[in-house]
Amino acid sequence: MTIQWYPGHIAKAERQLKEQLKLVDVVLEVRDARIPLTTHHPQVQEWVGSKERVLVINRVDTIPKLVENEWRTWFEERGETPYFTNAQQGDGVRAVAQAAKSVSDRVNRRRRDRGMRPRPVRAVVIGFPNVGKSALINRLLGRRVVESARRPGVTRQLRWVKISKELELLDAPGVIPTKLDDPQGAVKLAICDDIGDAAYENLLVAAELVELICFMDDSFPGMGAAQTLKSRYDPDPFASSGEQYIHAIAASRYQGDVERAARQLLNDFRKGLLGAIALELPPI
Repeated sequence: MTIQWYPGHIAKAERQLKEQLKLVDVVLEVRDARIPLTTHHPQVQEWVGSKERVLVINRVDTIPKLVENEWRTWFEERGETPYFTNAQQGDGVRAVAQAAKSVSDRVNRRRRDRGMRPRPVRAVVIGFPNVGKSALINRLLGRRVVESARRPGVTRQLRWVKISKELELLDAPGVIPTKLDDPQGAVKLAICDDIGDAAYENLLVAAELVELICFMDDSFPGMGAAQTLKSRYDPDPFASSGEQYIHAIAASRYQGDVERAARQLLNDFRKGLLGAIALELPPI
């Protein structure tokens, strides 16, 4: 299956972002908890360089607690401190604010040691489209200052937002690689609606979601997502291919309208109506 996306404004925003990164002290990298490896931009390390980085795994409410714990352990074993958040509800955001303040303290301590005056620390929030960057900024600020919605492409321009006298944040549009070498990763981005302006067949993406859910249930039996599919839509997802499953839903619920069935399944997943479902587990 081919996923085609159109970087357009994202390519322009990436060029502007690279210029603004020269002014930044710390990078807040936001990823999607359902696919934390896929939503890691391959150029982040190059962009960050020697700057400090705070890793935020957002939408933690969309995955089981046991999977969250698995990811926490995996990142910590690699020397990283992940901050798990639900930016829509504010869960975990205080810890991110404290981490940013710690960076602020360290930056200004170094400035004082060099005989320079303290100043607000400048941070940038980066990540793929629709991973919750603007929602995180609104929660950090304590009020709605940037548009936020559960759909990609809401933020179109770079904008500085003053969080406090100690911290300024740059809200940047979602950035995606101009090319994804991992086709399965592109499919996961489409499933989670984290890819921005893109073209794909809903039937094929929904079918991949069904098969991925069955695979994840086999890999992590405690998730129970396949059973949720069966109880919600009637057909047994293990009894057929993903595409056959969508056709069965269409026949039983939507008068054979396969496109409607595919869109409904994807929307139910994206809205969390299928329960907590992770689409990636830590590599062994």
